[in-house]
Amino acid sequence: MTTTTAQTATPLPFGRTIRLGFGRIRYEVKAYFRQGDGVFFTFLFPLVMLFIFSVAFSNASFGRYPDGSKVTAAAFYLPAMLAAGILLSGLQNMSTDIAAEKSDGTLKRLGGSPLPVMSYFIGKIGQVFVTGILQAIVIIGAARLIFGVPLPTDGGRWLTFIWVFVLGVTTCAVLGIALSAVPRSGRSATAVIIPITLVLQFISGVYIGFSNLPSWLQNFASIFPLKWLAQGMRYVFLPNSFKAVEVGHSWDLGGIVIVTLIWLVAGLVLCRVTFRWIRKDS
Repeated sequence: MTTTTAQTATPLPFGRTIRLGFGRIRYEVKAYFRQGDGVFFTFLFPLVMLFIFSVAFSNASFGRYPDGSKVTAAAFYLPAMLAAGILLSGLQNMSTDIAAEKSDGTLKRLGGSPLPVMSYFIGKIGQVFVTGILQAIVIIGAARLIFGVPLPTDGGRWLTFIWVFVLGVTTCAVLGIALSAVPRSGRSATAVIIPITLVLQFISGVYIGFSNLPSWLQNFASIFPLKWLAQGMRYVFLPNSFKAVEVGHSWDLGGIVIVTLIWLVAGLVLCRVTFRWIRKDS
């Protein structure tokens, strides 16, 4: 009996833990796309909003490119919808999904299986990366092919897109894990989480131009990472002249790194404190 208990408590080799994690990614991605409501409100919602804004403001001009052509509504809202997609795919999807798994007993069953906690989180965060990448490709592709939005030709801007995307997805996914502890049940998860993400989108320059918000609200929104992710995406896809309407008349890429990293560390701490896995050996 003692030998059996000791073997059960022995952690799995690191390589096997990673392999199990990648196996969970495939499972999580398949499960994600089988949930129709989840796919709409996290994967397709930014695309739908891009279509709505692009059509509703199709006759408006939001500025000019260096060659004199106008910045259309589709071009103006593309960065915002990409930032919103990161928030929805990471924070909203992760928090509601894990809250539901806690409520329906999935976590309890996994806790009684040999699956390590690390493999579980690799699967969850890996799913967010896979769906987030697919979502970004769909949004950018639709903006280019349907609305003719010009894309950056500067490799440096695409490099910025990559690190903003990776940092944003990681931070939002970790915060989503921490936020999953807030809903009291799986049924109440969407009612608790969706209002939070909606408010963040409205105050962070996603649906309303950030420069149009009162200064006190801009300062408040600057506490949260979404404002900075949207700012980073604007740097990538909008003309350099648009930095004149940013806070401090600067893209402040360094600020994006600092704020998101602070939230990433805070999210990791909160995950450690709030996430409960019933098997102590993990």
